[in-house]
Amino acid sequence: EVQLVESGGGTVQAGGSLRLSCAGSWEYNTFCFGWFRQTPGNEREGVASLALDGETDYADFAKGRCTISRERAKNITYLEMNNIQTEETAIDYCARRDWWRRCPVEEAPRYLYRGQGTQVTVSS
Repeated sequence: EVQLVESGGGTVQAGGSLRLSCAGSWEYNTFCFGWFRQTPGNEREGVASLALDGETDYADFAKGRCTISRERAKNITYLEMNNIQTEETAIDYCARRDWWRRCPVEEAPRYLYRGQGTQVTVSS
């Protein structure tokens, strides 16, 4: 059974930063990890993705403000978010794609496996 467990969400003031963590292993057939979010009343949207070869992809709103990274020894994938705005209050999810080598960020909501999500609330 694949388990992805997010942590690090919480309440942050606008302009602040958070680092989200996703505990989940990269298996022999895993090619992508990604983060996506669901804001109230909106569809899910990809935030960032990380490929096995280290290539990253970011949504336009995330470029320059977010960084996705991986700590191999601990099997943790991180999403660091800076200068977070109130409209980014959302549930953020970690996701994993196996077998498929391409890791476009816009497809992160459709990766096969995802966690339960972590709530990010941005106060003004």
